[in-house]
Amino acid sequence: MVTKIWNDKPTKLFIAITAFFIANALIAECIGGKLFSLESVFGMAPANFSLFGQTGLSYTLTCGVLLWPLEFVITDIVNEYYGQKAVKRISIIAVCLIGYAFVMFYVAMHAPASDFWVHSKQDQGVPNMQAGFSAIFGQGMWIILGSLVAFLVSQLVDVFVFHKIKQKTGNKMVWLRATGSTVVSQLVDSFIVLFIAFKLGNNWSWQLVLAVCLVNYSYKFVMAIILTPLIYLAEHLIDRYLGHDVAAAMKKAAAEK
Repeated sequence: MVTKIWNDKPTKLFIAITAFFIANALIAECIGGKLFSLESVFGMAPANFSLFGQTGLSYTLTCGVLLWPLEFVITDIVNEYYGQKAVKRISIIAVCLIGYAFVMFYVAMHAPASDFWVHSKQDQGVPNMQAGFSAIFGQGMWIILGSLVAFLVSQLVDVFVFHKIKQKTGNKMVWLRATGSTVVSQLVDSFIVLFIAFKLGNNWSWQLVLAVCLVNYSYKFVMAIILTPLIYLAEHLIDRYLGHDVAAAMKKAAAEK
């Protein structure tokens, strides 16, 4: 049975894609606690603009956005070759494993710390390793909940929009279904995570939620456009790996599911 699995290229490809999809999502969650200034990356001063009456806005983003766009690229690839059910399956698996990871983070944070370890990095500017560890991994429960719900819902939206566009276009216009599904699902993702984490969890005003949502979404929208050629490159490589006939049969079967 194992030999049969490892000799089947579509199965091996699906396992590899699933592993990368889950690892990418988990890494994005882990590094999401750090914020960075997009303007500073390009040597620019903060934009300092206004939306919905909120002033002083700029492109201060979570480091998680560096990886999340890749999740939607992978979703579109899986949808193209394996269909909606496969995307839903790997999305649910990812959410479950991310939830498991956060439970383990919680256990690790509350495990009794060694006195030696707590003060082991004082000469490097870290006076309390336990406090530092908890600060890095101890995201608020509202943020965790918002992130997981947003991820799962946006994935399902991405699958739905992608499939509807493919029903209309067939195997043509890959850019339209890939980019179209991503720009819709990213808007849903941006709103849900802010609504749960900061409207429900921190009582932000609707104006602030919408303003920050649009700032984050504008970045994601641009990234969706920029990453569109990656879909074509991935399809080219996958078609070469699977063989044209196998790849065409998989795409046809995926569209019918």
